[in-house]
Amino acid sequence: MPSDGQGAERRGELNRPAGGRAVVIHAPKDLRIEERAAAEPGPGQVRLRIRAGGICGSDLHYYLHGGFGAVRLREPMVLGHEIAGTVEAVGEGVAHLAPGISVAVNPSLPCGACRWCLAGQPNHCLDMRFYGSAMRLPHVQGGFAQSLVCEAARAVPLPDGMDIARAAFAEPLSVCLHAARQAGPLLGARVLVTGAGPIGTLAVAVARHAGAREIVVTDLLSSPLLTVRRMGADRTVAVAEDPEALRGYAVDKGHFDVVFEASGSAAALKTAIEVARPGAVIVQLGLGGDVSLPLSALVAKEIALRGTFRFQEEFALAIELLARGAIDPMPMLTATLPVEEAVAAFELAGDRSKAMKVQLAF
Repeated sequence: MPSDGQGAERRGELNRPAGGRAVVIHAPKDLRIEERAAAEPGPGQVRLRIRAGGICGSDLHYYLHGGFGAVRLREPMVLGHEIAGTVEAVGEGVAHLAPGISVAVNPSLPCGACRWCLAGQPNHCLDMRFYGSAMRLPHVQGGFAQSLVCEAARAVPLPDGMDIARAAFAEPLSVCLHAARQAGPLLGARVLVTGAGPIGTLAVAVARHAGAREIVVTDLLSSPLLTVRRMGADRTVAVAEDPEALRGYAVDKGHFDVVFEASGSAAALKTAIEVARPGAVIVQLGLGGDVSLPLSALVAKEIALRGTFRFQEEFALAIELLARGAIDPMPMLTATLPVEEAVAAFELAGDRSKAMKVQLAF
């Protein structure tokens, strides 16, 4: 992976720490509120006042475990990439933004020059800089801060009157919109979603918006399934309470046209293959460790197993859908806590029996 030096400076993204109070992870369970010096925007940049930030599963992995997989914290890092706020100042050459304009922030900054960017797949950029990520050293500082200087291209203007808390859902919704592209047409489809966390729940909303005829959702716990019902699910199953509930869907080689596997669980993927019909598509959204697959069933049923990674142009579409209410994420918002209570917010967000999505207010 490329180092973080010259490529970053070429694009003007200097990995500056955010200004004002910032939420900084030092080690597992060592989350601190620190003051960071504010910076002035350079050419092609803007300074934002961040107003809302959603706590993501990756943020929780850094907080609870210091990282995930091979990605580990090696220095203090500002967390956060589900963010929205207001423009405070603009740098030279920025004409489409002005102070006072509300924006959602796209946390991805592809290089635009590598083979995958040039091939129209910037989500696979070889020199990607993604907010709040420890994949690189120095780490890419995140957006959980009162003030943030970023490339103007990352700040997407919001329609007049759009709620900032709603706009902070644009990033996870973009992930699900990209997953839906991987699945193919959903109009009239019978859909199974395994895993009712925020991503699985938004996948339900996307499938419903796209015209799915039937949506069944599973999770180990019953508590998140209450929210999933409000987001468009037709049936929910707490598999820890009723492990045989999906057995009927496996009759006659399966039932579901599309499965969004959002748990990262080997057991869930095995069940998905059992209940998917011949020729079905399984989109793997959830991240976990390596798993074994029932290859005989996968081959015999001609099932397509597809990965999905981040998003591309879906970010602008997510904002549009959120702004006009085509997808309403607000039933997912469990609580909004001030930045000074970030530790309590992370503790709440990590308790799936109590919380679906927790946001910080700056």
